[in-house]
Amino acid sequence: MRWLEHLEEGLITFLMAAMTLVTFMQVIARYVFNYSFVWALELTGVMFAWLIFVGMSYGVRVGAHIGVDAAVKLLGNRPARVVESIAASLCIVYALIVAFGSYQYVYKIYSVGILMQDIPIQTWIPRIILPLGFLLLAFRFAQVLWRLASGQEAHLLGDEAQDALKLKEEPATGEVRS
Repeated sequence: MRWLEHLEEGLITFLMAAMTLVTFMQVIARYVFNYSFVWALELTGVMFAWLIFVGMSYGVRVGAHIGVDAAVKLLGNRPARVVESIAASLCIVYALIVAFGSYQYVYKIYSVGILMQDIPIQTWIPRIILPLGFLLLAFRFAQVLWRLASGQEAHLLGDEAQDALKLKEEPATGEVRS
């Protein structure tokens, strides 16, 4: 599944760079040349939506989502795994329900043939990220559930306190440890 991870990371990188470039071009065009690209705002909005839907599955993959897990941490290792497995299962069900609903939504838009406001393409094309993003999210939660069930290390949520302690232990840039 390395190819999917690289695709995910590459798409996130591309979308961030493209959004920055389009926004920068729009600002220069507007304030230097007194001209505006009509399509820039809509394109940036579409890229941002894609970034969100690809980014949410990326966040699950790297364990970066935040959540309240104080009660789970009080449990032992085995009960905590059970609770995390239940949570991951519920997240899969939720993602699949929303993927199905968004598929129906995108299919209706496709059937009607609505065009975007400022870009001459059909609206269903950029909105296809809705079902795809939630299917990818369900897949990532399924990976977490598999790791939990097989006894491997799995993190459903990020641990900000642990990350902060790691940062404290790392030397600052240019600092020499003795």
